[in-house]
Amino acid sequence: MSGAAPPVSPTRTPTAPAPAAPAAAKIVIAGGFGVGKTTLVGAVSEIDPVTTEAVMTAASRTVDDTAAVPAKAATTVAMDFGRITIDASLVLYLFGTPGQQRFWFMWDQLCRGAIGAVVLVDVRRFADCFGAVDYFERAGLPYAVVVNEFDGAPTFPAAAIRDALAVDARVPVLSCDARHRPGAKLALVALVEHALAVRRAAAARARAGRAVGTGPHVR
Repeated sequence: MSGAAPPVSPTRTPTAPAPAAPAAAKIVIAGGFGVGKTTLVGAVSEIDPVTTEAVMTAASRTVDDTAAVPAKAATTVAMDFGRITIDASLVLYLFGTPGQQRFWFMWDQLCRGAIGAVVLVDVRRFADCFGAVDYFERAGLPYAVVVNEFDGAPTFPAAAIRDALAVDARVPVLSCDARHRPGAKLALVALVEHALAVRRAAAARARAGRAVGTGPHVR
């Protein structure tokens, strides 16, 4: 029997755990015709946005009011799509809706699985966003009102915007220039925080309801 020492196994350096994949969430960008939905998605998306814009014809101009956006030459006929990484833990997938009422039949599909929505507003045409506000109220989908700061448009305090739209005090009301990524990203972050707050409140109410239902019964 040999007196040689057994071979020593090489020391292995412990490997760090792989970073967790970021959570993914779906956000809907809605609002009236020509309010800047495609612009916002394109401004914040870190990938080439997918758009379904069609050239506006003379016939469509008799249906769609372009008085406030006379330079508009194309319109979304299905959806816009983009993606933005908020931080290492969260990626948002953005789905822009078509604004005209004749395309609203697609909204149910576009909103399926979304955690919340941005309702873009042009203060020169408040009535154009009423349909989006009503839709998300009926659907119970958290939303934020975001005023798109068009050049030359008047400005109003958030309280006046809230009153004009008759939205709940808990709904975030803010503004940004949809062409500029930093402000548009902040609007998306505000929506996510609101949607999470709504979910936490709903979960707390559910827990409280179960506690009441399972508590001791006094005869």
